[in-house]
Amino acid sequence: MSFLYDIRQRASKRAKTIVLPESEDPRTIEAIPSILNEGIAKVILIGSESLKSKIKSDNLNKLQIIDPANYKDTELVANEYYELRKLKGITPEEARETIMKDYVTFGAMLVRRGLADGFVAGASHTTPDVIRAALRCVQIDKTIGVIAGAFIMEVPNSPYGENGVFLFADCGVNPEPNARQLAGIAVLSANLFKQLVGTTPRVAFLSYSSKGSAEGPLVTKVKEAVGKAREMSPEILVDGEFQVDSAIVPEIAKIKCGSSPVAGKANVLIFPDLNSGNIAYKLTQRLANARAVGPLLMGFAKPASDLSRGCNADDIVDAVAITAIRA
Repeated sequence: MSFLYDIRQRASKRAKTIVLPESEDPRTIEAIPSILNEGIAKVILIGSESLKSKIKSDNLNKLQIIDPANYKDTELVANEYYELRKLKGITPEEARETIMKDYVTFGAMLVRRGLADGFVAGASHTTPDVIRAALRCVQIDKTIGVIAGAFIMEVPNSPYGENGVFLFADCGVNPEPNARQLAGIAVLSANLFKQLVGTTPRVAFLSYSSKGSAEGPLVTKVKEAVGKAREMSPEILVDGEFQVDSAIVPEIAKIKCGSSPVAGKANVLIFPDLNSGNIAYKLTQRLANARAVGPLLMGFAKPASDLSRGCNADDIVDAVAITAIRA
C-alpha cells in the first residue's frame, strides 16, 4: 500500500478543517472534490460563492466558501491583523486592504482564530509569500525557535529509507542555516517523521564528508549541528556527518562509517543548506519518479503547508491530508 494512500486514510478519520486560499488556481478547484469525496478534511475555500458551481461533489456540506468582501467577521479579522502588525508601521486601512485582497493572509488569520486547523497554499504564490502569512498570523512555536520546510518523499521500488519513504529538510526556508538552526531543523524533522510515518526516525546530517574523510568550515558546521541536536533531544537517533551514500546504503556505510545507529539506515536527511536540499528533492522527484509533498512548514504554532508552483491537484490533496494529520 502506498504511504500517501495510507496518509489519506488516516486523515479521513480526523475530521479536521483546512483552508485553501488559492481559489483562483484551477488546480485547487480540481483537488477539492477528491478531498471531500474521500473525507480527507472539511475545506474552507476563500473566494466568491459562485465557485461552488465549479466543484462537482456529493459532499458539498463539507465545503465552506468565505468571501472576505461579505464575510460577517471581516472587520474583526482586519482589526486583529492590525493589532498584530501595528508595531511594524501598518495602518488600519492597510490592514483591512490586506485582509480583503490577500487571501493567503486571510486564510492564515482564520487558522489563528480557530476556525480552521491549518492551511495549504503555494500553487500560485511563492514560498516567501506563504511563510510571511504564517509568520504574521500563525506565529512561531518557541519550543525550538526555528522554522523550516520539509518534503515527504516516496520513492517507488526503493530499498532505502523507510521502504522508500524519506523526509528531506530544509528544502524551502533557510538559505544558509548555522549549526544551531541545523540542529533545530533536525529535531523538528524527526518529530514530523515520527508523527507522519509512525516509525523510528534515523536522522542523518549530510555533507561532502563521511566521518572525517574531508575537512572544511562546512564540515565543521555539520559536526557542530550533530552535537547540538543530541543536546536538544538526546532521545532522537542522529549522526553525521555523512555523504548521502553512507547515510542510506548499508554496504557503503559498513565501509565508510563503522558502527552507527543511523549510517546506512537513515530515513530523515538533513541538508547543510537550501541549495543542496532544494536540488536534491527535485532531482529525486524527477529522476526517481518520486512523489514529493511539501514544503511542509515546520516550527509554527499550527500546521501550514506550502506547495511547489509546479504542483498538480494530487499534490494539493496529499498536502491537505498531511496538514490534517499534523493538526
